[in-house]
Amino acid sequence: MNTFILHLQSATQYERIGGVGSFVGEDASGSFGILAGRARLMTVLGYGLARYREAEGPWKYVACPGAVLYFVDDRLFLNTRRYLHDTDYQRIAKGLLDQLLAEEEQLRNIKESLARLEQELLRRLWQMGRGRA
Repeated sequence: MNTFILHLQSATQYERIGGVGSFVGEDASGSFGILAGRARLMTVLGYGLARYREAEGPWKYVACPGAVLYFVDDRLFLNTRRYLHDTDYQRIAKGLLDQLLAEEEQLRNIKESLARLEQELLRRLWQMGRGRA
């Protein structure tokens, strides 16, 4: 079986995985697979899980909040902000869900802080306007 090299890259992690037989991911057009010898490809993966397997081994999973995928000369580059990498589907799916919930909580906190900041700015502008009248 022909194989290729998978490069998993994030801001803080890097893994080089040789002997990959196939990769399955999903972009805006849907699910797709990559085998060795494929033509050059570049796409953007959505938030979620991708999977790959080395030769005829078990599937391994990669969870990421979106990624740029580039395949050229039997090398697959997966570039993302961060990723989780595991052989256990249940464990990585739980990790992905936990990560998503934490990000949503952080986003909610940021929105609340921005709303308070906006209210304070409007209050001070109103006070400045009253002082001039």
